[in-house]
Amino acid sequence: MTEPLKKVLGAQVRDLRLVRHLSQEGLAEELGVSTRYLAGIERGERNLTLDSVDALAEQLGVEAHALIVRR
Repeated sequence: MTEPLKKVLGAQVRDLRLVRHLSQEGLAEELGVSTRYLAGIERGERNLTLDSVDALAEQLGVEAHALIVRR
């Protein structure tokens, strides 16, 4: 069984955050979202729209597909 897409996206966001040596608070501030909202994304609890994924990817400086494809 494959992992739900929002779980994959959350793991990718978390991996990018850790590579940048940022806390959730630090990345949330960079992205202009609350820490609670970012934590929900990382846990795969947030059901983001495609527009939100595009915007998040742009803010993170990656292609949108990098957030939804498990490495």
